[in-house]
Amino acid sequence: MSEQNTIPHALLRVENLSVSFKGENKQFVETVKGISFEIPPNTTVVLVGESGSGKSVTSLATMGLLPVGQSKIAEKSKIIFEGKDLLSLSTKEMRAICGKDIAMIFQEPMSSLNPVFTVGDQIAEIMRIHLGYGRKQAKQRALELLKEVGIPSPETKIDAYPSQLSGGQQQRVMIAMAIACEPKLLIADEPTTALDVTIQKQILDLLESLRKRRQMSMLFITHDLALVSEIADEVIVMRHGEIREQGLAKDVLESPKDAYTKALLLCRPSLAHRPYRLPVINDFLKQKDGHLVEEVTLSELNTTDRKRGLDGSEEIILDVHDLKKSFFSRKGFFGKDEFQAVKGASFQLAKGKTLGLVGESGSGKTTIGLLLMRLQEATGGKALFQGKDILAMSDKEFAQYQRKIQIIFQNPYASLNPRFTVGQILMEPMQVHHIGANDVERKQMALDLLEKVSLPAQAFERYPHEFSGGQRQRIAIARCLTLKPEILICDESVSALDVSVQAQVLNLLQDLQDEFGLSYIFISHDLSVVKYISDQIMVMNHGDIVEIANSDELYASPKHDYTKRLLGAIPQGAEYSV
Repeated sequence: MSEQNTIPHALLRVENLSVSFKGENKQFVETVKGISFEIPPNTTVVLVGESGSGKSVTSLATMGLLPVGQSKIAEKSKIIFEGKDLLSLSTKEMRAICGKDIAMIFQEPMSSLNPVFTVGDQIAEIMRIHLGYGRKQAKQRALELLKEVGIPSPETKIDAYPSQLSGGQQQRVMIAMAIACEPKLLIADEPTTALDVTIQKQILDLLESLRKRRQMSMLFITHDLALVSEIADEVIVMRHGEIREQGLAKDVLESPKDAYTKALLLCRPSLAHRPYRLPVINDFLKQKDGHLVEEVTLSELNTTDRKRGLDGSEEIILDVHDLKKSFFSRKGFFGKDEFQAVKGASFQLAKGKTLGLVGESGSGKTTIGLLLMRLQEATGGKALFQGKDILAMSDKEFAQYQRKIQIIFQNPYASLNPRFTVGQILMEPMQVHHIGANDVERKQMALDLLEKVSLPAQAFERYPHEFSGGQRQRIAIARCLTLKPEILICDESVSALDVSVQAQVLNLLQDLQDEFGLSYIFISHDLSVVKYISDQIMVMNHGDIVEIANSDELYASPKHDYTKRLLGAIPQGAEYSV
């Protein structure tokens, strides 16, 4: 095909894009290194890679959203949209294009939506700015958009504030804002990462149907290759600011050429088998001085399967009976509305085993974890730990048991004190609970724990912001281990991590369970991960337990319709193997 035929057919063409950011020593460090690719009209191109690969930086450069003074784009770089080089346009010219012809959906809707304006006003504002609509016309069009993206009761929700909507509904509002001006290119930056598997599928289906109906192109950014097969026409794999592989989605997924692409595909837990340890990126790439010197195949790794499940003879460490939690809101002057978050849950946790807890947002799974930690007060029920009901204990009595049940939260950014060094974070709980004879002994225990979670001793003097997300989660795990717990509640503790980092943390949790006989309650919306790590799985829906079964049994033959619906929403790309 001649050049005259190819160039006009690219809606967006990125040529030799290099982006640098100002480092700690005021020197600029190159994070995107001369990449080039095209997005044809009416096509979905998926940009995939781990955190730090440069994929989001590429999208922000396209939208003109890179921080001024902290970043720079090389002079040789070009981003050509419909014949115009976006990098050469003035701020006013870029504003006329971005939001109208190019729109973006961000990863976290709650940080992108203004909490003090209704969602209707926020959608209408875009059309008033870019299309010159009047107030009444813009509101009517906003209502139509809310209907188009599948918001229930749009006539009511148009006057709601973002905090009154669920995570999936907030993301739909973001999509409505993005498509309001009929963009030719829609950029979706990790739009489904924090969503339940069923909501994730709904959002993916919605985006794809909107793209086809509106004849637009989409640049979809993700770290999860499992999603790629659902929507992608073409795939670009990035690592360390470079493109490692690109091509048609079918070719890249079924016959990857690059060792890194193969590694990404194999790091994610498979529904078909359960390796004794999950492979990680470095298992496949043997490097020297930053260059690939050897490619390792899966057959060269230890792929022995790990057996899971309970046979009924296990010792029970936690026995929960009829656990309930209700929330009340005022209704009029005298009445109250009751919302039952957990409706009489009964289950057992076997010593040294993992109970997976799955369900959509609002199912009550996180509430159960908070009730067992007494971070929320139960409305009813018992939780017998070593034969004693921890829910009926006084605060003073429970303090003796508190150290034996610990929780790892989803977001390590929010759960670690930013003003404390890692050493202070690890030593504080030991000081509170009088573990260790003195601070010298506690410091040595903290250093031993850092080694246990594969962090260097130098981490002791550093602060949380100096670490990656995966490293922060390791610090959070180490902090839990300072108290020598018997039960760990993992609340979505790997859901926001890259697949390779996720594999590392899952391997760490498994190693700790093997070594210390820890019992886990593993709460997650990622059903592939839950199947990999769980012996038994409990499925919740609207506060009720609808099914409990051994992991392999539940996935092979689910009994409840809700369980079948959850399993049916798993991205089929998760089944690919190399």
